[in-house]
Amino acid sequence: MHLRLVIANKNYSSWSMRPWLVLRQADIPFEEQLVPFETDAWAQRIPSATPTGQVPVLWIDDEPVWDSLAIIEAVAELFPDKRLWPIDARARRRARAISAQMHSGFAELRRKMPMNIAAELAGKGRTPEVEADIATMVAIWTDCRETFGRDGAMLFGDFTVADAMFAPVVTRFATYGVSLPPVAAAYAEAVRALSSVREWTDAARQETAFVAHDEPYR
Repeated sequence: MHLRLVIANKNYSSWSMRPWLVLRQADIPFEEQLVPFETDAWAQRIPSATPTGQVPVLWIDDEPVWDSLAIIEAVAELFPDKRLWPIDARARRRARAISAQMHSGFAELRRKMPMNIAAELAGKGRTPEVEADIATMVAIWTDCRETFGRDGAMLFGDFTVADAMFAPVVTRFATYGVSLPPVAAAYAEAVRALSSVREWTDAARQETAFVAHDEPYR
């Protein structure tokens, strides 16, 4: 079986980051195909690389799977031994719920604080709606850490899909200088220390592309 993950710029593409982290953190071999936004390569390659015209997409041999959460679920089914969801049923239900919440929610935070790993934008985007999203995020992290995560540094102890879903938010909070209370701050630090996250963010900082659509403040 051959896995090929099509992604976009590591500095900007939060949706690309999520399945990439799952694959890399779980030590699952895959081929990476990076197609930068707003380039000739994007215009030429994306129509054949993804059925939706968007990234990410995971090719499992000749079969495409698109949408970050669908990709992650497919990987979890293909590699059950990697235990990408929590083993405990109650924890697993919570992990799925908050992953879906991240997938579909926090629209104002996404709009006002787009992922931009290489930038330093402290104080930007702090609308009342964003502050409410931040408070909700902190509450989720704190509850999961205190209820399910006491045996490790992640939301459910060990690394799971849920941590990959929230990792781009961790980078946003660093970019926009968001101060966090102790439990959430410790969790964010632990996410940044993951080998997969370090690899992704190091690569993001090496990129030189400037994508105007993702740069409301520079």
